[in-house]
Amino acid sequence: MKKDSGKMELMAPAGNFESLQAALENGADSVYFGVEQLNMRARASINFTMDDLPEIVKRCEAKGGRSYLTLNTIVYDHDLSLIKNLLSAAKEAGITAVIASDQAVIASARGMGIDVHISTQLNITNIETVKFYSLFAETMVLSRELSLRQVKNISEQIQKEQIKGPSGELVKLEIFGHGALCMAVSGKCYLSLHSHNSSANRGACKQNCRKKYTVIDQESGFEIEIDNEYMMSPKDLCTINFLDEVMEAGVQVLKIEGRGRAPEYVATVTRAYREAIDSWYEGTYSEEKVADWMARLSTVYNRGFWSGYYLGQKLGEWSKTSGSQATQKKVYVGKGVHYFPKAGIAEFKIEAYDIKKGDKILVTGPSTGAQEFELEEMFVNDLLSEKAGKGDSCTIKVPFRVRLSDKLYKMVEA
Repeated sequence: MKKDSGKMELMAPAGNFESLQAALENGADSVYFGVEQLNMRARASINFTMDDLPEIVKRCEAKGGRSYLTLNTIVYDHDLSLIKNLLSAAKEAGITAVIASDQAVIASARGMGIDVHISTQLNITNIETVKFYSLFAETMVLSRELSLRQVKNISEQIQKEQIKGPSGELVKLEIFGHGALCMAVSGKCYLSLHSHNSSANRGACKQNCRKKYTVIDQESGFEIEIDNEYMMSPKDLCTINFLDEVMEAGVQVLKIEGRGRAPEYVATVTRAYREAIDSWYEGTYSEEKVADWMARLSTVYNRGFWSGYYLGQKLGEWSKTSGSQATQKKVYVGKGVHYFPKAGIAEFKIEAYDIKKGDKILVTGPSTGAQEFELEEMFVNDLLSEKAGKGDSCTIKVPFRVRLSDKLYKMVEA
């Protein structure tokens, strides 16, 4: 496990093993994930099971990373036995910490000797709340609605008053740095519950806010479409273009949102923020690098970008279209068939669209993660070829191991 180097910790999402591996291989210091149904992405991703916990810990430790289990939904009486079973399994597997918001989960975890991180769902907005939860946790995710000025003030007060957690270490502050934002305060929304009896606060959000609405005057029947915007659907948060200000505010953990997003999203976003954080410490953070990172971030799923409330904005910036504004999309091509380790060559069966020399290729898999590269050379049916089509068997030299479960895609303009 990585020791605390004093550098900002980069935390990446893992909704499945593909994303977990993609996060670890692209520079994440830690990953967070859900198990079973008691996490805020219970329906948005292929969640892990209790049986997966040892493998998750093993993979994280192999890369020197930390593992965080999210148990941050609303908890009812009938959930308590499952909570205790999950915590016991997490303790046995060696999970680094649990991200929690319900006091029952916090108390149970502390009683078992498991470190706790306070979730954003608890809506921490001031130093006195930090003091209270320092009795239970070292790391706290601040409310998403705070400005960097407010974050910095809390950080300075922690230093000034020497506010420490249970281990005797100063409390660490964590914020969301990139990804989807909810229109509701710290994610507390009831639209999905009212419309579909499917509670967002139980990890089952139907994302009503991401749709386009028309406002109707009930007295006159007059309808108005509000500025052609998705009036409840915020753009995605992005802090990479003012990461220097984030660092200077005293943030110690930067979290990427996206447990429901694809492994190539996790890979691309994690790599960009890894480079940005490292460049700040090296003194090479620059506008030119920011422009390159922004271009790369735009290639994967996004609803457009804005700075959240960190720079003092009082109102959100709303999406103008439904779904992603990514500049690229992936197209399924085929699957892995065999790998020749000595030669470093992978064999693929082409099942759908063709691929050709110069294409940007993506390979994903539970152990492979998300690997992208440009296709420079391939053999089709043992002959050097510029192109491979449906039904062909092709071999490609790759700098990573390919497995039978791996899928082959090509990246095209969206």
